[in-house]
Amino acid sequence: MKSCTLFLAALLFGVRALGAVEPVPPPPPPKGPVVILTSNALDGRGKQLHDANIGIANGRISSLTAAAGGNVIDLRRYTVMPGWIDVHVHLDSHFDKKGRIATETEPVLEAGLGIAQAAWDSLMGGFTTVQTVGDPSERPLRDAIRDRGFPGPRVLTSLAWIEGDASMSNDKLRELVRARKADGADLIKIFASNSEREGAKPTFTEAQLKVLCDEAHAVGLRSMVHAYRSQVAAAARAGCNEIEHMTYATAEEIGVAAKAGAYLSPQVGLVVQNYLKNKDRYIGVGNYTEQGMATMDRDLPEDFKVCSIAAKIPGAKLVFSTDATAGAHGRNAEEFLGRVAHCGVTPMQALVSANSVAAEAMGMGNRIGVLANGYEADIIAIDGDPLKDLTAVRRVVFVMRGGVVYKWPGAGQP
Repeated sequence: MKSCTLFLAALLFGVRALGAVEPVPPPPPPKGPVVILTSNALDGRGKQLHDANIGIANGRISSLTAAAGGNVIDLRRYTVMPGWIDVHVHLDSHFDKKGRIATETEPVLEAGLGIAQAAWDSLMGGFTTVQTVGDPSERPLRDAIRDRGFPGPRVLTSLAWIEGDASMSNDKLRELVRARKADGADLIKIFASNSEREGAKPTFTEAQLKVLCDEAHAVGLRSMVHAYRSQVAAAARAGCNEIEHMTYATAEEIGVAAKAGAYLSPQVGLVVQNYLKNKDRYIGVGNYTEQGMATMDRDLPEDFKVCSIAAKIPGAKLVFSTDATAGAHGRNAEEFLGRVAHCGVTPMQALVSANSVAAEAMGMGNRIGVLANGYEADIIAIDGDPLKDLTAVRRVVFVMRGGVVYKWPGAGQP
């Protein structure tokens, strides 16, 4: 057990205590041919596929009409689709060994294992790609999964987010963006408003948001903005790519964001419900107070309202995101149920938001989120037809990422 723990520490944090002199490359996916037999599949763009035989070679989809030879995986009892994508999680958020929300005082090894467990739970829940926003502690896990074959979903991270106030100079704002880029961030996360638990007040001006999002674009990164009230429209006018939460915004302000082409990212089915369910594990740390929890509980209908408004705007790009924190990892699919119940979208629209739309939002629309030739073989299967019974999303029985199988029917997880 001790050697296993040391191995995980070395893998996650780059420790050389095990005496390795060369990096260990990730194991390659099976060269194939691998064929997945299906009777009912969803392509990730809103279409159903009947009796598709999905051919896979070198970690990618090679055909949807493959001959049933080589290594055959029979998933005809289930509904098959691309692996889901959650564009907003917090893998660093986890419960410590006492069952409380972990803080910076947690030993680094325990923190690393908690982050790795959150990622694994997400993968087992059918999410083959997650975007975590963000903490620097998530970078080693991202790199270990990407570069060394550590088991988990594909991870993108903003590292530390950017927050400040109206007194910050433009040069300082640009410096913060460039620092994130230099540290290896995949995107820039910006707080345009403070927490809902603290009043959801503006923290940056629209002009400052434009400086931040323009600089992100200049260095080749996307921008994600945590925004409430009028900051939703401000972030859109500033040219930011994705706008989170949107609580308390008016229909007009949400319309401005949709017209600007920003990806709209409300959360209605998981994050607040999870906070309330696990309230005693959070209270007393940071801004997790009784009053803050009461505010989220009181204003949950406001989250439903803004999501419903956004869903009714023609052409609005509603993307799947959960803001999953400790207690929610692995249950991300609850957001599908919330979207249908509280936003007025169809089950198919909810699922597509976690496939092709989410992939496009992350700039990976030509790689993941779709069952089509040349795409990464990120494939899941669920027990049931979600178009008839959406609770089927809770029953993920098969998970493949990049052609590697991590979960299969009847075997649980390796």
